[in-house]
Amino acid sequence: MRRRMDQDTLRARRCFALTKSQRSHWHWTEEIDVSHVYLSEHLVAGICTEVTDRCIADVRLQDVLKSHDPIVTAAVAAITREAQQQALGSTLYVEGVATQLVVHLLRNYASVTFHEPSSKGRLSPSQVRLLTEYIDSRLHEQLTLETLAAVTGVGVWTFTRHFRESFGRTPHAYIIEQRIDRARRLLAQSGMPIKEVASVCGFADQAHMTRVFQTHLRTTPAMLRL
Repeated sequence: MRRRMDQDTLRARRCFALTKSQRSHWHWTEEIDVSHVYLSEHLVAGICTEVTDRCIADVRLQDVLKSHDPIVTAAVAAITREAQQQALGSTLYVEGVATQLVVHLLRNYASVTFHEPSSKGRLSPSQVRLLTEYIDSRLHEQLTLETLAAVTGVGVWTFTRHFRESFGRTPHAYIIEQRIDRARRLLAQSGMPIKEVASVCGFADQAHMTRVFQTHLRTTPAMLRL
C-alpha cells in the first residue's frame, strides 16, 4: 500500500497518523483491511486543554508513516471491535479508549499551539446565568461542548477558553461536580434507588456513578446511605 504526498511516494505499514485537512493520494494492488479512526477537533482540544491546563489555539498531528506503534494499533483494534459488535456499554468503552489514544498521540506525535494569556476572556454574567441554569436543568442529558457553546452564543474554542476563565475548571469537570452534588443530595434526602439516582443525574449507569464517586469522593454511593 502506498501513499503519495507532495509528490513523494512512501510505503505505509501497520499504522499512520494524518492531521486534519491534509490532502493525500492512496494506491494499492491487492485486497487490504483498513480501519479509520477519526478523532474530532473538539475531543483532541478538550483533552489537550485538560492535561496541559492551558488554552489551546491549535493541535496538529505530525505525519506518521511506517509506524509500528503497539499502543495505537491496540486502540484502533479495540475501537473497531466495538463498532462491529455494539456490545453492552460500547459508547462508554470507546470514549475511554479514544481518550487514552488522544493522550498517547499528544505525548508522541502532536504539535500544540497555545493561546497567549492576553487572548483570554470571561463569560458575561448573563452568559454564566444562562449556562448554569441550562446545565442544572439538563444534567440527566448528554451535554456537549457544541451545545453549551450555542447557549452562550460563541464558538466552541472561545467558549472553552472563557469557561475556564470564568469557572476555574473545564466544562467537563464542572458538569461532573454538579452531577456528584445532585447525586449526594438525592442519596441523602430520598429513598430513590441508586440506579435511578445515577440515571437522573446523568451518569451512564450505576457502575459509572460508583467509579466517579470513588475517584472524587473516595467512597461509593452505597456507603453514603449507611
